[in-house]
Amino acid sequence: MKSILKIAICVLLAGTASADLTDDVRCREIGFSQSVENQDIDAFRSFIDADARFVGPAVRKGVDEVAEAWSVFFAAGGPTIKWRPQVVEVLENGTLALSRGPYRSTSVDEDGNSIERWGTFNSVWRLNDDGEWRVVFDAGGPAASEPDVETKALIDAENDC
Repeated sequence: MKSILKIAICVLLAGTASADLTDDVRCREIGFSQSVENQDIDAFRSFIDADARFVGPAVRKGVDEVAEAWSVFFAAGGPTIKWRPQVVEVLENGTLALSRGPYRSTSVDEDGNSIERWGTFNSVWRLNDDGEWRVVFDAGGPAASEPDVETKALIDAENDC
């Protein structure tokens, strides 16, 4: 009987640890977006793993290259971007995680018209030796179609992290 109780406790604790890690990664992803929303380049850099690879039109490697490529979002009057995770999955060993969800980028064209673009991001997070989750791989692409109401609401929702 004691062994069954021990197994049940281990299963319960493993589920709790997994949920906690998933929530940690979800909050890190939201914080990562908020660093850009608040145009805080130092905070933005703190979310990027030293070995990071951000894949876009070109592959950017490391914190400095990624920050340089993203500098347009930190420039006064530049485009804005905001994203939120819809899916977060953490490996059982708790060292890698995937987050995926919508992003919205807004810019102004030469005629002063606001242009809104939607897409999907994918981030792979690694738990570092200092206990912090940092993005090690990141990629995104345009949305295949106009996002549904639920997806749009996710971007504008208040967050509880």
